[in-house]
Amino acid sequence: MDRKQFLATLAALSASPQLLRSAENQTTTKQKGHQRLPLKRLKYWQSLGYGMFIHFGMSTFDGKELSDGQSPISLYNPSKLDVDSWIQIARDAGMKYAVLTAKHVAGHCLWPSRHTDYTVANSPVKTDVVEQFVNACRKYGVLPGLYYCSWDNRHLFHSATPSTAPRAPNYDWTFPRPGSGVDYAYTTSQYQTFQTAQITELLTQYGEIFEMWVDIPFVLGEGYRTFLYNKIAELQPDIVIMMNTGFGDGSQFEKQKLSYAWPTDLIAIERDRPPAGGHNPWRNIGGKNHYLPAEHCDPIGKEWFYAEGDAPRSDAALLEQFNQCRERGANFLLDVGPNKEGFISTDVKNALMRLRKNAGL
Repeated sequence: MDRKQFLATLAALSASPQLLRSAENQTTTKQKGHQRLPLKRLKYWQSLGYGMFIHFGMSTFDGKELSDGQSPISLYNPSKLDVDSWIQIARDAGMKYAVLTAKHVAGHCLWPSRHTDYTVANSPVKTDVVEQFVNACRKYGVLPGLYYCSWDNRHLFHSATPSTAPRAPNYDWTFPRPGSGVDYAYTTSQYQTFQTAQITELLTQYGEIFEMWVDIPFVLGEGYRTFLYNKIAELQPDIVIMMNTGFGDGSQFEKQKLSYAWPTDLIAIERDRPPAGGHNPWRNIGGKNHYLPAEHCDPIGKEWFYAEGDAPRSDAALLEQFNQCRERGANFLLDVGPNKEGFISTDVKNALMRLRKNAGL
């Protein structure tokens, strides 16, 4: 199926013929945009506004956000794992969707992947966390999203990850570019085949997934990244795809991040806040207008994964952040890290409930 046929099929699935004819008669090309997803779908995503990012996995247990992938599989042992409660808390906090780290830098998979033995299937607690997460989302009316990290220190397949690639003296995470060091990282076709196979598992075994996060997309290269984007869209045509653009307020996407994360359905604003003047979703890519909403993500404390003593930030700080996102036109994906026992700690839960009350949700 070529791209034109694919877009026609997607449109037929997402709206009735009557609605489509009405939209075509009432909108200009700019208003419809040249992005893959219809405006209706993207504006629905925007209307949700607030979601929970859930960082959980080997890094929870070895204490290394950028784990080297060598931690013994026995270290993953959440003795009181309660995935259901994560999503119940998300719902009660007023969150409308959630994104789970199915595989992070450590390479440890929260589902029993057939393509590696470094999964929950061979850990002391064999629960398929992805399955329980998706089921809990459906139970509590929270839309499920999955995160997959392209930086994988376990499954190299002769790739050079940002952990192992040489770095220039002026290495700059905020704006990777030739000479900054991070561009020396790359993935081989063998690794790319592995990533395709694993994402195919995630998008064919657990039903409809609302959002798919692909982190560190620059290591994939433009060719494979484009292939992967189209593959994800083929597997789940309505899914919203985030190729994480990383740090920055999103305003310089065309100049600084296009080669890093294109194609994508969303612009990420990681750690930074949306521009004071608001996020502009209309972007000119290759001479064509695309509608690209923004998603701001940040941990509730300082760390993405659970870390002992990492308390939530103040109520005032969290409320300010929430309000800035909504006022400036970005969704807020607030990260929490379930602890080593496998549940969200009471102080984090209470902070989320106070934020809901303070935000008037």
